[in-house]
Amino acid sequence: MYTMENHNSVLGIREYSLKEGAAAIAVDIDGRHGGKSAVKIIPHTVQRRGEIGCRKKEQTSDTYNLFAFPSECNFSGLRFDLGLVNVMKEDSYEMPGPTLSHSGRWMVLIDAAKGSATSPPDLSKYKADFVVVSFYKLFGYPTGIGALIARNGAAKLLKKTYFSGASGTVAASIADVDFYKRRDGIEEYFEDGTLAFVSIASLRHGFRILNALTMSAIYRHTMSLALYIRKALLNLRHVNGSRVCTLYGINDPELLCNEMGPTVSFNLKRPDGSWFGHREVEKLASLSNIQLRTGCFCNPGACAKHLGLSHSELLSNIEAGHVCWDDRDILNGKPTGSVRVSFGYMSTFEDARKLLKFIKSSFVSLPPQHSISDLLGEKPVPASTEGVERVTRTYFLKSITVYPIKSCAGFTVESWPLCSTGLLHDREWLLKSLSGEILTQKKVPEMGFITTLVDLKLGRLIVESLRCKEKLQIELTSGQCIAEREVMEIYSQRYEVQGYGSEVDTWFSTAVGRPCTLVRSYAFQNHMCSNKNRSMGPCRDLEARLNFVNEAQFLLISEESIADLNNRLRSKLHKGSNEQHIEVDPSRFRPNLVVSGGKPYAEDGWSRLKIGQTNFTSLGGCNRCQMINMAFTAGTVQRSNEPLATLASYRRLKGKIYFGVLLKMCDSIKQEAWLHAGQEIVAYAV
Repeated sequence: MYTMENHNSVLGIREYSLKEGAAAIAVDIDGRHGGKSAVKIIPHTVQRRGEIGCRKKEQTSDTYNLFAFPSECNFSGLRFDLGLVNVMKEDSYEMPGPTLSHSGRWMVLIDAAKGSATSPPDLSKYKADFVVVSFYKLFGYPTGIGALIARNGAAKLLKKTYFSGASGTVAASIADVDFYKRRDGIEEYFEDGTLAFVSIASLRHGFRILNALTMSAIYRHTMSLALYIRKALLNLRHVNGSRVCTLYGINDPELLCNEMGPTVSFNLKRPDGSWFGHREVEKLASLSNIQLRTGCFCNPGACAKHLGLSHSELLSNIEAGHVCWDDRDILNGKPTGSVRVSFGYMSTFEDARKLLKFIKSSFVSLPPQHSISDLLGEKPVPASTEGVERVTRTYFLKSITVYPIKSCAGFTVESWPLCSTGLLHDREWLLKSLSGEILTQKKVPEMGFITTLVDLKLGRLIVESLRCKEKLQIELTSGQCIAEREVMEIYSQRYEVQGYGSEVDTWFSTAVGRPCTLVRSYAFQNHMCSNKNRSMGPCRDLEARLNFVNEAQFLLISEESIADLNNRLRSKLHKGSNEQHIEVDPSRFRPNLVVSGGKPYAEDGWSRLKIGQTNFTSLGGCNRCQMINMAFTAGTVQRSNEPLATLASYRRLKGKIYFGVLLKMCDSIKQEAWLHAGQEIVAYAV
């Protein structure tokens, strides 16, 4: 039996009991119940596998049952009354309904991994049989080291089959005879092989810190920070008066708990009552150098309980593809997890204040100084002309950039031909690992140092890298492709591709510092983006033929938008930001087309445009990621939080940060068509 607030580590024990034909049950604890019993246990469905085996043997006084509960819930911070140990041992509880028998002897396991960091259990007062602690949660170091504290009598009941090295669980063994003798000491009996003694030796330093600070002082310090944050979050209001924050566990009457621990779990709402996704909060926080844990924290019971997710909703989310750690933070209008802030002895008031400042600036709506249409495009058309297309003004094409190899550097040209997939040879090649993973700058930043050039006269793709002595020249005709054509899937799209020989693959493996292969797309022959379900991948261009692009054939940005962003970066620096000065140019955003001649972000309002004689349709804004925070200079990669952090402050809409617009061609390329720098652009808005 275990509480709904138990961690997955306890749910894993359930598998042993069910496998052996025993029963398992999750329960809620109600400490408000009056009458003879002070504690009421509210059971969920009894779980059994092999029910016949379970019923063959009736429970007797010699039967052992196990009850597990956390001293502190790692999801919400709710503390459980450790008196539950005595309640279970004395059988002084009520459990309504046809559930498990009270027969047998209850043994109690306290999961104190979270609670021990600020309020360890007094085992002289609460005589639990087993207690689990985590040194990582006590000190922050080392990882992977914990302890099981067991009463001697309880430890002797545990069965163990496996043994390992001579320094571990076995005193003697014979290789070709069924004979072994275990060691006598309980701790020796359970410790397998060579222990992590270097990490264990470091624990004394952690205990020295705790003893010097004293647990009572750590408790007061962390609780004061958590109380400060809870009160401040509850007081946050949007401009329309609605609450910004929903806290979990703070007013929960159903659980037997003394108080809340130094953990604050919450979700944030928009003024209209819809939720901000917890992954959105986490990603924005990281841009402010704030590390938050989000999700369900390996505590599915407490997560479902506090978020109000039914079994059918949980199963529906799983069927929709939701798994732990993914970005599906809102499904069917409900959060799939929460944001958690945990305070420890090293946390400071400045940390808490910085968190609140971040939440206020990023998620609290204030009286508008600018309308959303001002921030994300031109002002709306008056109602009388709604639905009528209008010419905004004339712009000019400043530059054209082609990126032959996905995630590698591109080259800028004055003129370039168009084809059915966009710019000729744009994103026509990519690198993949030997296991089939697509390589990008996010994981392999060295790709940014691979320069590319397509020489149409010579009919060659020319690539260079600081890591390679020689240039690599690849014929544009398929003569160098020696591998058989194969079909591969990227973002649920099917591509017909062909690889090259070992010479080409060796060159690229040297350039990126890991084994990889180069493949070429034949999208102009057979591929169309057919993804009708956007949840399956990022493809937004549902009809056009595509090479290895993420969403659309073209990405366009304006010089005026870049200039406005740089002005904001300079202004932020003057206001005392700790970030070093960053000046970005268009190449940071990897656009195909750079235009000029209008106001900043005017491109957001375009429905279509005409460059020369070629028509294009806007597919909407381009959602940016941390890839734009990488700068490639002098053979090194410089990372910062900018410009994404600044963009997030004024270009964020429904969890996405937009900069630039995606385009597709409206016209079929039936004859030779080119784009030229300096061409006039006529833009239309609806």
